Amino acid sequence: MGDHKEQPLRVGAAVRRRRRALDLTLAVVAERSGLSVPFLSQIENERARPSQTSLEKLADALRTTAVELLAAADPACSVDVVRSEGAEEWTEPRVRSLVRGHHQMHASEFTGDHDAGRELQFRNDQLMYVAEGAVEIEAEGRAYRLGRGDTLYLTGGVRHRWRATVPETRLLVVAVAEHIEALRDTKPRR
Repeated sequence: MGDHKEQPLRVGAAVRRRRRALDLTLAVVAERSGLSVPFLSQIENERARPSQTSLEKLADALRTTAVELLAAADPACSVDVVRSEGAEEWTEPRVRSLVRGHHQMHASEFTGDHDAGRELQFRNDQLMYVAEGAVEIEAEGRAYRLGRGDTLYLTGGVRHRWRATVPETRLLVVAVAEHIEALRDTKPRR
């Protein structure tokens, strides 16, 4: 019903992620591509859109292709509504995606129980929020009991499993999408 429209892609964030993953400065990319540092900065900050030729030069400098950069680009759409479509009436265990498309975050709603024996491990960070009921989450060798309104934050790579301890539990899980390369702060803290 018109809640979502396809929008042009924003390639700047994909360029920045790729550049940082290669640990390159804007100056190095500028030298490799023949494009100026200010222009590259404008691209990364979505203030300029590269032509196809500039995008190809940029992709070569980042050791990738223009197609790959476009595939990793973010949609410019800033609002997307996902309707519940009777989710509150579900009586059986169920999972529902709360985000459509290829985004930097993924969110799911689990209603009821799920396979409590299944161990999970995600590459990036995630937040678990109990909307209704209660869950028990085992992570890093410890059990955590969470009730309505409680949250648990897990950094990427933590192995965990969970189970609902109350019928009709609703658990929301929000995570950094798997296709995002999480940047770890490697600088010493003062």
